[in-house]
Amino acid sequence: MLLLAMVMLCCAVVAATLALFEPVSGQTSDPRVATRGPIDAATETPVRIVGAPFVPNIKPRER
Repeated sequence: MLLLAMVMLCCAVVAATLALFEPVSGQTSDPRVATRGPIDAATETPVRIVGAPFVPNIKPRER
């Protein structure tokens, strides 16, 4: 129990330290943040499937 308490305390200290250095919500200065809207799933290109489709073996005695 003592070991669990010490690990939990150390993790809480690390999380609190990282939270202090995190930028405030709503103020993104990172240029890598995406600014475009949602992706339209209907415009995706079809994918070429190589090989036989997977069929689960539900009868192991029959091959």
